Amino acid sequence: MEDTTPKEMEMEMEMEEEKEAVAGTLGRHLARRLVQVGVSDVFAVPGDFNLTLLDHLIAEPGLRLVGCCNELNAGYAADGYARARGVGACAVTFTVGGLSVLNAIAGAYSENLPVICIVGGPNSNDYGTSRILHHTIGLPDFSQELRCFQPLTCYQAVVNNLDDAHEQIDRAISTAIRDSKPVYISVSCNLPAVPHPTFSRDPVPYFLSPRLSNQASLQAALHATLAFLHKAVKPVLVAGPKLRVAKAAGAFADLAAASGYAVATMPSAKGLVPETLPRFIGTYWGAVSTAFCAEIVESADAYLFAGPIFNDYSSVGYSCLLRKEKAVVVQPDRVTVGDGPAFGCVMMKDFLSELARRVRSNTTAHDNYRRIFVPDGQPPECEAGEPLRVNVLFKHIQRMVAEGESGIGAVMAETGDSWFNCQKLRLPEGCGYEFQMQYGSIGWSVGAVLGYAQAMPKKRVVACIGDGSFQVTAQDVSTMLRCGQRSIIFLINNGGYTIEVEIHDGPYNVIKNWDYVGLVRAIHNGEGACWATRVACEEELRAAIATATGDKAHCLCFIEVVAHKDDTSKELLEWGSRVCAANSRPPNPQ
Repeated sequence: MEDTTPKEMEMEMEMEEEKEAVAGTLGRHLARRLVQVGVSDVFAVPGDFNLTLLDHLIAEPGLRLVGCCNELNAGYAADGYARARGVGACAVTFTVGGLSVLNAIAGAYSENLPVICIVGGPNSNDYGTSRILHHTIGLPDFSQELRCFQPLTCYQAVVNNLDDAHEQIDRAISTAIRDSKPVYISVSCNLPAVPHPTFSRDPVPYFLSPRLSNQASLQAALHATLAFLHKAVKPVLVAGPKLRVAKAAGAFADLAAASGYAVATMPSAKGLVPETLPRFIGTYWGAVSTAFCAEIVESADAYLFAGPIFNDYSSVGYSCLLRKEKAVVVQPDRVTVGDGPAFGCVMMKDFLSELARRVRSNTTAHDNYRRIFVPDGQPPECEAGEPLRVNVLFKHIQRMVAEGESGIGAVMAETGDSWFNCQKLRLPEGCGYEFQMQYGSIGWSVGAVLGYAQAMPKKRVVACIGDGSFQVTAQDVSTMLRCGQRSIIFLINNGGYTIEVEIHDGPYNVIKNWDYVGLVRAIHNGEGACWATRVACEEELRAAIATATGDKAHCLCFIEVVAHKDDTSKELLEWGSRVCAANSRPPNPQ
């Protein structure tokens, strides 16, 4: 056989490259795009319409497929992952999977989280026919799922042909990142593995040009705001949850340092701003604020709110004593000064950064705070064997979180009394904090802890979850174990839906008690590293925390805390009565 000439070798290589190029597929393109935007884990539930697509996600070296117990938890996990990484993704099957994950996507939309929801759709040949498919409601119309997702996502792509699949996928993912909202991508089940020339090369990495402020509007907003703040005697700063979507937390901290103002956070912004700032005074939450915080904020003659959301929960049943004419409200792309004027096309990060350079320092509000401040007392000591009180539990959680060697990277609070108890925790530098205040879906935290811990494997997550919420989504403790996670879950067992008891009580708020420790041990079933225990007094709690942060630091740790059904924070009692009053307002006269 004759030797191959260099020219022939070159031609053979070119032919091989052409074959590889032609072999590019939609499934690989989607997988590469996810990796490019920062997704390393996709939370999935398999179904016959998405199986081929899942094969391509598994084949991508930069991706790990995390199988979840149900679609709702997969969506919650993508939510938690997006909080830690900036973007998350889940993959489910058509309609039965899509409608199951929908509640989690709605929560992500309300919290401004870019979650990419991928659905395996019907065979492309079935579109436009009168065929009735399984996993549908029995009509030859495949748009039911799409119509449900439309109000809860900022972009929807139904990929049922390859010619524009590249464009649809790229636009969906880039829109999720740009708008910081969920998107919906449906991919026909017969398309992921089909080669097509548009997928012949690795996708070019995104370049998403940042939104820019209108300079004239920015300068006008700064001029009006500085005049407003400089005539005030005791102005304050309050951080809101939209600092996250505006990526302006650093700029807010710079403004706090430059202005000398007393600094508070709204409850849903906890963790976005360092609580180690020198003039930090706590959480502003109306009547249930940190001690002495509401008095300083509401008595100020000017307050700058950066990225606030004012709803019935954050305003404690619309009872906050704030006045519009005293407020500068800075939203991600808009600034309103007092009763007016308002300035559009002003990016929050640009505005706060420039304001920090020009503002005059004024420490009056913080000076007043220091004069009236009285340190919190410690809960009374428990007698030996005395039933454990919730305030004692959180005294020990505070100590654990504050100890740097414990490796706690974030605290996650489930809807319920944990909202109020966790707000009182003083977080060390670099410790995150997450809860779902706007949507408030009970059970969110189990999946969210799974996702957050998967995104931050070197840190431990502490979760505080009520028994009622845990019963909604408990299954994915299983997935935490499969993934080798090391979170510490405090399950607060007080026999029911305590937050709802304080809003409106009834027999429906009492739940069946479970053997929670036994359940977790059954889920463990000898596979993975898990440690579970039950505590009913302070001595047992102290020993359990020592074990969880010591000998069992490599394990997923589950600590069931037995509490009295009426043992709640005073803040929940106050908040519940005010929200009840807001819910109970009679109809306006017709």
